[in-house]
Amino acid sequence: MIVYINGRFLGRRITGVDRYAIEVLKELNTLIAENHPSVAGVEYKIVIPPRIKTDLHLTHIPIVAYGFFSGHAWEQLSLLMLSLSSKSMVLNLCNTGSIFVRSQIVVIHDAAVVRIPSTFSLAFRVWYKTLMPVLGRVAKKIVTVSEYSKKDIINFFGVHPEKVQVVGAGGEHILSQQPDAGILEKFQVHPGSYVLAVSSHAPHKNFSLTIESLKLSKNANIPYLIAGGANQKIFGENSQLDSSKVTLLGYVSDNELRALYEHALCFVFPSLYEGFGLPPLEAMNCGCPVLASNAASIPEVCSDAALYFSPHDPQELSKLIDNVAHDADLRKSLVNQGLKRAKDFSWKNSAIDIARMCKEIFTIK
Repeated sequence: MIVYINGRFLGRRITGVDRYAIEVLKELNTLIAENHPSVAGVEYKIVIPPRIKTDLHLTHIPIVAYGFFSGHAWEQLSLLMLSLSSKSMVLNLCNTGSIFVRSQIVVIHDAAVVRIPSTFSLAFRVWYKTLMPVLGRVAKKIVTVSEYSKKDIINFFGVHPEKVQVVGAGGEHILSQQPDAGILEKFQVHPGSYVLAVSSHAPHKNFSLTIESLKLSKNANIPYLIAGGANQKIFGENSQLDSSKVTLLGYVSDNELRALYEHALCFVFPSLYEGFGLPPLEAMNCGCPVLASNAASIPEVCSDAALYFSPHDPQELSKLIDNVAHDADLRKSLVNQGLKRAKDFSWKNSAIDIARMCKEIFTIK
């Protein structure tokens, strides 16, 4: 029995969706090496379009270039050709798959295209709103990452509830990185003295709330470090902002990110929408107190291991930061609760669940 894994996502800069795929593949590779029962009797192969270059190298899962197309055409037609054998199926880990393949699993991470349509182009919205319901009908199983996303996929894409299964993510991958504390020296900040956030250009990441909360903070000496592709224009929109208190780090390596988590006063996650949300789990694994938005799936993932605020209330966030800054016992409690909560998620368990689903599909066939 062969499982062809859709590797179209390889070769691009890693997003949260790609991180899910890569970490699941790494754990599948380990399961094969260990002869785990969940992968017994199944051969896994990652297939990619021609001319894609990737840094991913797995000892027990080969990566094979296949087909004559690229992009959506490759995904729709090449995966169909691979699936024609009665002893094969397709595993799609990054939202999309071929509408012509019935023997497949598709991981749909969220319904962001419906929940936050302004984040996407018109062409993207039309394609995804067409593709998702069709995949929901033709695929043997739809996997998603949270109960919140499961409800959205059922309600917005019309997928039958019994077809959707939740397989969450993990956060322990950050611990495999050697922390590079040189990032602190580079930006002249001291351990335990700064608030950390991770941002992108996407409006739903709600970067502006963090900036607004800074204006209201009583702790004028607490710097904010923003890692990731934060939008520089926001500074122009916040003319009262003392930019000396905010440092945009830009893209940081995983080694630098681990060091930032480990030495932060706290981590702030102000998103308006997330299907899961990996950064809070990463922070918890690193022993960093988490302050998180109470929106979407975030409370489901963080449970009682975070302090929550409305993503529309900068005053509320500002007060929480002040509380954490002045209460050592509160910080210690958040660290302990976070470490405990982080253990509820693991990439190994995610990989086992998906491997078992692959074998179930072969059984049904």
